[in-house]
Amino acid sequence: MTSPSTNLSLVDTDPAELAVDAIVIGLHSQTGDQAGAGGPAAAALLLASGAESIAAAFDGKLTETLALLGATGGPGEVVKLATLGTVTAPVIAAVGLGPEPAGAAPAPETLRRAAGAAVRALAGASRVALALPLPDDADAPVALRAVAEGALLGGYRFAGYKTRPQPGRRQPVAEVLVAVPDAGDAAAAAEVARARAVTDAVRRTRDWVNTAPNELRPPAFADAVATAAREAGLDVEVLDETALREGGYGGIVAVGQGSEAPPRLVRISYTPAGGGTGKRVALVGKGITFDTGGISIKPAQGMWEMKSDMAGAAAVAAAMLAVATLKPDVAVTAYVPMAENMPSGTSYRPGDVITMFDGKRVEVLNTDAEGRMILADAIARACADGCDYLFETSTLTGGQVVALGKRVAGVMGSAELCERVREAGDAVGEPAWPMPLPDDVRKGMDSDVADISQVNAGMDRAGHMLQGGVFLREFVTDDVAWAHIDIAGPSYHSGEATGYWTKGGTGVPVRTLLHLIEDVATNG
Repeated sequence: MTSPSTNLSLVDTDPAELAVDAIVIGLHSQTGDQAGAGGPAAAALLLASGAESIAAAFDGKLTETLALLGATGGPGEVVKLATLGTVTAPVIAAVGLGPEPAGAAPAPETLRRAAGAAVRALAGASRVALALPLPDDADAPVALRAVAEGALLGGYRFAGYKTRPQPGRRQPVAEVLVAVPDAGDAAAAAEVARARAVTDAVRRTRDWVNTAPNELRPPAFADAVATAAREAGLDVEVLDETALREGGYGGIVAVGQGSEAPPRLVRISYTPAGGGTGKRVALVGKGITFDTGGISIKPAQGMWEMKSDMAGAAAVAAAMLAVATLKPDVAVTAYVPMAENMPSGTSYRPGDVITMFDGKRVEVLNTDAEGRMILADAIARACADGCDYLFETSTLTGGQVVALGKRVAGVMGSAELCERVREAGDAVGEPAWPMPLPDDVRKGMDSDVADISQVNAGMDRAGHMLQGGVFLREFVTDDVAWAHIDIAGPSYHSGEATGYWTKGGTGVPVRTLLHLIEDVATNG
């Protein structure tokens, strides 16, 4: 199921003269020192750059009018105003950018969220223009990228399954024009093209995550990923349940054996022209298409959100589609293990000992710790194939949400690579925070009968997120720099829409992965 997309282009016409349904401008709030103590409400507002011609058309009374309508300039706030012919567009939408940064343009993430909030608020309009502040210095490409990404992601809406028209349900904005100094500038056009490729991948991830789990069981998910990857010109290998069993993928087989929908492993490869830099990047993503917990069954409350337990796999697969378009100068191979964790007479059990792809033996204590089982096999395969960097992402533990909340991913692995993940997350607006892998956590996972227990041998949940990282580390060879990105919270947004996030799948961490791949291609 594919959501309707928004078209985006550049324009250098005076915003006041654009024939659009609405024009979006930026609005800053001012501190008391800036506004003057006791001044009128309008003095607490400041129009952002890009809105000069709009302000002139209103004879300097625009901020006063917006203040009367309740505008504060707070980040993400959208206030609409009928222009009554003052400018060509019938509606002005002022989006809050927060306080004006001293001597600088707004931060890219501020612009990204503002563009997303404005486009989302203007659903129902056919054509919208954004006249947001874009610097004319070295920061211009980053700011334009942020605005374009925010607008395209803010216009996302999952197609859904409703059979009747919904009164009051407005269609997403069909076309967005971004006002720039020179619409013919090649660098600006390149940023827009990149934004399209990246946001297409994010939207594809959101679609897969939001799809009902009865429609995206492992064989169907594998077929969808393989078809999309082949259409993008990528090399694809799909291992079915027979190939997995014969290949020794004990973890994937064990988790998937409780379901009538058998497991899969999809391998997707991109090779740059001429071989690239010689560096090799591996991506691994958890693809549990639905997680009941298996024999260690979960509570019913909230279980429906376990359709999102394949968000890591969706992000990795969709990132590869963007890689095919962006063509970085580095080889990238994705490993996407898929299984459905169901309770049945054939389910794997607590107490089972599973032989993994690399020969290690794992004692199963909790069948709800299934993600690490399928990931371990995929990681071991990636290392056996050979790679220099390995980035793995998964909705692995509830401990990530407890420790870091629903916006910040946890990162574990090689210290230097974890720091690169943190920097990449900061750059794209997908924050992540490095976490340790203590020796005492590993000691707590010693097994009396196998090489390692799947969780703490005493079922102690202390450091639960770290246990997942410690387990995965066992399957990474010493010569590979690796990072495990736990996105249990950030991958799915169950609250109301905010910024460029809509309810449901978020697409995290597609943009982080692509930033990292481009960083490796450029800097090694």
